[in-house]
Amino acid sequence: MISPLLPEDEKQRMEKLRALKILDSAPEERFDRLTRMAKRMFGVDISVLSLIDDGRQWFKSKASENELPDETPREISFCGHAILGNDVFVVEDTFEDHRFKDNPLVTENPNIRFYAGYPLKVGNGSALGTLCIIDDQPREFDPEDLQLLRDLGVMAEQEIAALQLATLDDLTLISNRRGFKDLAKHSLSVCKRKALPVSILLFDLNKFKPINDKFGHAEGDRALIVFANTLRKVFRESDVFGRLGGDEFAVLMMDVDAENTEKVIERFKAEITAYNEEAARGYDIEYSVGYTNTLVEEHIDINDLLAASDKKMYAEKDNKVR
Repeated sequence: MISPLLPEDEKQRMEKLRALKILDSAPEERFDRLTRMAKRMFGVDISVLSLIDDGRQWFKSKASENELPDETPREISFCGHAILGNDVFVVEDTFEDHRFKDNPLVTENPNIRFYAGYPLKVGNGSALGTLCIIDDQPREFDPEDLQLLRDLGVMAEQEIAALQLATLDDLTLISNRRGFKDLAKHSLSVCKRKALPVSILLFDLNKFKPINDKFGHAEGDRALIVFANTLRKVFRESDVFGRLGGDEFAVLMMDVDAENTEKVIERFKAEITAYNEEAARGYDIEYSVGYTNTLVEEHIDINDLLAASDKKMYAEKDNKVR
């Protein structure tokens, strides 16, 4: 086994990492969603977002079928090697690599046979950690796979850079408009490269102002939180959703056709109906929704798709008013 060297900028790197105050912090949906996406897209056993501390690698986010520790020693870490480079670090078969074939992470749990990690660089260019995928079987990693992991890694870098910026809605604790668009932009890039269909859904609450006027703003806030929590419950873990502002919400679903989009909309409707019946708050949460399902073309961006869904949503809202 060969332990990773220290980066030339180790002192500056550690200063940057400590300044973020992210080590040993609680799990966050913004990072958990990315590791879930990576695990699902590549069909691997494990995906983690690791941060390389002084003597350990600590996992900010883990997506795995089995229980993983929160950290491992830096000296046996694959990610410690990955942060030394500028691009994806790949080991297609650890049994064939003298640096890793007798590594405890290979010979014991989690029995790593394949590893690919994107070095996460923020600000001054120091690599703080990686977004990586791991499997217990060797596998080939082609140029398309490399680019896909890069795209996800860039998303992770943006989330780290945005820790001190406002990308999370304070009330509902889902992405706000900026956070949603940042995540959606890269998801659209993936869909375009993979020729996957995408659905953009736009929700707008109906009769929301009367809730605030009659029951108070605290009750209005409660309704928004319930709506956001229902989005979490119904949509897939890899879907992107956010509160765009006021009583408007958006969802991006990758690799889904119009028929299945309709089915998810019906499940969401059933959940909201069940909540209204059970909660009996003196009002019902009502909403209109419009969606656009399409293959992503070169000239289409998230604003185009939101505008198209917005038009359909208001058409539905007009029909309900009539």
